[in-house]
Amino acid sequence: MSDYFARSSKSEEVTGIIKQRAYPLTDKGSLDPLFKRIGDARIVMLGEASHGTHDYYNWRSYISRRLIEEKGFNFIAVEGDWPDCYRLNRYIKNYADEGKGAFKVLHSFNRWPTWMWANWEVVALADWLQQYNLALPLNKKAGFYGLDVYSLWESMESIMQYLGKKDPQTLKIAEEVFKCFEPYRYQEGRSYARATQFVPESCENEVVRLLKEIRAKLPSYNTDHENVFNAEQNALVMVDAERYYRAMIHGGAHAWNIRDDHMAQTLDRLLKFHGEKAKAIIWAHNTHVGDARATSMSWEGMFNIGELARLKYGDDKVVLVGFGSYKGAVIAGSSWGASMRKIEVPPAFGGSWEHLLHTANSDNKLLIMSEFNQDVFLENHFGHRAIGVVYHPQYEQYGNYVPTILPLRYDAFIYLDETSALHPLHIQPDGHQMPETFPFGV
Repeated sequence: MSDYFARSSKSEEVTGIIKQRAYPLTDKGSLDPLFKRIGDARIVMLGEASHGTHDYYNWRSYISRRLIEEKGFNFIAVEGDWPDCYRLNRYIKNYADEGKGAFKVLHSFNRWPTWMWANWEVVALADWLQQYNLALPLNKKAGFYGLDVYSLWESMESIMQYLGKKDPQTLKIAEEVFKCFEPYRYQEGRSYARATQFVPESCENEVVRLLKEIRAKLPSYNTDHENVFNAEQNALVMVDAERYYRAMIHGGAHAWNIRDDHMAQTLDRLLKFHGEKAKAIIWAHNTHVGDARATSMSWEGMFNIGELARLKYGDDKVVLVGFGSYKGAVIAGSSWGASMRKIEVPPAFGGSWEHLLHTANSDNKLLIMSEFNQDVFLENHFGHRAIGVVYHPQYEQYGNYVPTILPLRYDAFIYLDETSALHPLHIQPDGHQMPETFPFGV
């Protein structure tokens, strides 16, 4: 890994160019060069270097609001579970059956890591979306959806509730699927994955049959078009979740690729659902957003949604925006499923992209990557920090830096020198009160 941190001669060249070409990021108006770069793109992907940083969520919220208001973007799709995010979508679109308020909807998100979406930053965005949508016809309202594949059980429950009302015949097939998965219900997907490792039989045929049956019946489910889409999407989640958990037990790139392929399929479906000229905003970790071909991920056979979108829609229609910081604080856990806690993020390792950006000067800055086409930028993989939901800062130089050619990975990069931790809903002293010091502005 030490080969992927810039040495002194390259550091001086890189930092010198950054000083000349980076835009200072002092307020919301500083983002005008980014919106010029976005132009007529159909897809804007907004990354993050961690899942627990307030500043990434706040800047992405502002960018998203402006894209919706000024450029007519139709929806935000996030690295979150489909069923949970669909409930929030119903609320912000003012459907009669979802009038609980953003706090109540988001507080019900209970799969670990809850803080990713059950936080005050997303409450503020959801309430803004709900107000923005009030005066608009249904086909013009901005939506909010989940891209991820983890919600096997929640998607199953949603389908059974829907079919119970709409299609008792297909419900029988869903009940067979439920019986197949029932022995593994309370241990997420890992127990199912372990079982299929030793016993060839799986639930694959059952979930594929259910998806085919629902798709065949779609024309008859015509009372609420978005709920019909929701039923089909939940069936697709089940198919891909089953594949994901079976692949996960073997390690390697295959499970990751199933997950990101599912995200890309979901994006494609959402764009088609919203019409020929639809535009999408994606929120996901840098490891999903930044083109994997410009990183060490590709050496391991991994691809991601950013790469897939560029390949399908073209570089001129997709804008990938990365985020990073030099130091700060983050919400994360010490192990999978552990209690969330605030963790200090140490100064970035010497020679990493974050360290180079800090060395140039400690100001927040915006990089439009087409302006960084010098050989030193295009021929060197330098470490780029990536913090997950499990984080051990004392070991981060060994596993938290992804070798990256920054101008090829992103179209733009937002650097924030020092960041603060996210504000989760579930750990406030009074869960119904927004923190007094909560900053709405960017």
